[in-house]
Amino acid sequence: MKGEYCIGGASFLSAVAVLLLIFVHVGQINTSSVPYGISMAALNVSGYGNALFQAFQDPIQGLYTDNASLPLGQGLGLRQEYKFGLYSYCAYVTGSAGSCSNHTVASRFEPYNAITADMLLNYSQYSNYIFVDTTFKNSSYLGYNSHVAYYFLLLGTLFAFLSLLTGVLRRTFLFFVSAALAILSTIFVLIGAAIWTSLIKKAESINTLQISSGVLDGMSMSYGTGIYLSWAAFACLAASIVPYMISCCTYRG
Repeated sequence: MKGEYCIGGASFLSAVAVLLLIFVHVGQINTSSVPYGISMAALNVSGYGNALFQAFQDPIQGLYTDNASLPLGQGLGLRQEYKFGLYSYCAYVTGSAGSCSNHTVASRFEPYNAITADMLLNYSQYSNYIFVDTTFKNSSYLGYNSHVAYYFLLLGTLFAFLSLLTGVLRRTFLFFVSAALAILSTIFVLIGAAIWTSLIKKAESINTLQISSGVLDGMSMSYGTGIYLSWAAFACLAASIVPYMISCCTYRG
């Protein structure tokens, strides 16, 4: 009986982890309600124009667009908020009204490139000067590490699913396999989540960056819900390891 409870508990935890990781993967694939609410990172640039005006005392014209249907990366104007997922990023004028980039496997987290690609040339030149030597501007560093983190999360998701699948078959040998897969998935999800968390933490330095004395840059980088879902999935996977291992010794099916 003890083995039955352990199997049920481990399977439940694995199923929750798989579900959470699926949500992580669908974040920002489009602008519908569920993907819109899930991202790895969010960048609010609504105050950047006002910050430029305060710093340079020149009228700021053409920096933003209020047309949500315009394509990204064409210098047609900044949106108010940018959200980054594992396969694409989306930019929003207001609420969920926005558009998304092309889908790419292991999409690189390059927030600086994303926003400057929407700016007119003169504003991107200002930005090059303002954000010089910041991690936020270091797209090669952020892009490479987020690219690597994607594969850790992907493998963690696959191993979690296989752990769930082998566990429900209820064979003593397969519980060893499930436990091993749960350990692997836990490690991979941990590494992927930790890399993303570190990248966003470093990019958050722009939140306190000053354009000139007493004038902040008006941008705000923050963790997206996908980060919290990834850590929750890690916790579920870690918790599933013990009952899977107990089932190896106690189940007599």
